[in-house]
Amino acid sequence: MDTIWLTGAEWLAVLRVGLGLWWLESWRHKDKKKWFEGGGITWAAGIAAKHRWNVVRGGFDVVVAPRPRTMAYVVAYAELALGLGLILGFLTPVALVAGMLLNLIYFVLMIHDWAEQGQNSMMALISVVGLFAMSWQTWSLDDALGLFQ
Repeated sequence: MDTIWLTGAEWLAVLRVGLGLWWLESWRHKDKKKWFEGGGITWAAGIAAKHRWNVVRGGFDVVVAPRPRTMAYVVAYAELALGLGLILGFLTPVALVAGMLLNLIYFVLMIHDWAEQGQNSMMALISVVGLFAMSWQTWSLDDALGLFQ
């Protein structure tokens, strides 16, 4: 592969780090006080309640609604962990797959909101490229530690 300025593996590392920064920003911009008091889950509950798919409404009612505080922490700290894992290149394939799953959950929940779909689609696409192109081969703790060779 011919590239300009960096090697192909280095460009993939740039893409991986950029995705990590995107996840980190998802965590950073949250008003943590309101989020952990249930603001984010209350917002999501309103969307899930009006969702066109019964499985989404029912799944939210069974998994998320009974434990809003726990789920608020799970979502926020999953975004933080994904961001740090991708930026540092630590357990990168795990972070990429987990990120795809989180994007899929967001994508399904927000299926009727096209503005949200662009971000989730792009993040999922970058995750797929990063996973199948093995973006942890350069500039990563995974590479330095000899993981996922």
